[in-house]
Amino acid sequence: MARYLRITLATLCLSVCVALPALAQSSKPPPTQTALSVRLAEARSNPALGESLFKTGRQVASFCANCHGEGGVSSKPDIPNLAGQNPGYLLGQIQKFADGRRRFEFMEGLIKAMSTDEKVGIVLFYASQTVPKKPASNPTLAAQGKDYFNSSCFRCHGADGMGNETFARLAGQRADYLKTTLQHYKNATGGRTDPLMAANTKLMTDANMDAVIAYISSL
Repeated sequence: MARYLRITLATLCLSVCVALPALAQSSKPPPTQTALSVRLAEARSNPALGESLFKTGRQVASFCANCHGEGGVSSKPDIPNLAGQNPGYLLGQIQKFADGRRRFEFMEGLIKAMSTDEKVGIVLFYASQTVPKKPASNPTLAAQGKDYFNSSCFRCHGADGMGNETFARLAGQRADYLKTTLQHYKNATGGRTDPLMAANTKLMTDANMDAVIAYISSL
């Protein structure tokens, strides 16, 4: 009986020891923005690592193409282009989906399932892609939008609409997506907030929005 108890206790201890690492892994918090930024910096400074992560990102992007299009050029009017976007900005948006600061259930679940290298890899992949230039369908309206953009929006998004590591590239973005996003900022709806964008969009009329969108989407 004593021998049986020793064997049983030993088996129980072994089971607990095996289970603990798996439990710790499953409850491990998502990587912080700092950790993601550090990994991105490593990839940029190490060509071999950068190429490896790029290939990983390209594989992941084959699934994302179902919504965001091949190479991040969306074919759906309400879904944004990711091609040519700044990697630092994209990584920041990924982290916001992961920690709940930006809400969209499908994206939240997808991003939480991605590893750090997959997240960094996919931003490297999309940043290297190009958005085909489309001429303005209404040149007069686009000219009005250029005037408004150059009086307000350029301070953050750049004179050419290309943005930077903090602010989104807007050049060549889907018009319908831009309209919906601007309205969400103005009306404080849609699960995405930004005090600066909220303040600026409140000053925009519908005519202002239409003009700026006509200009931005043609860049």
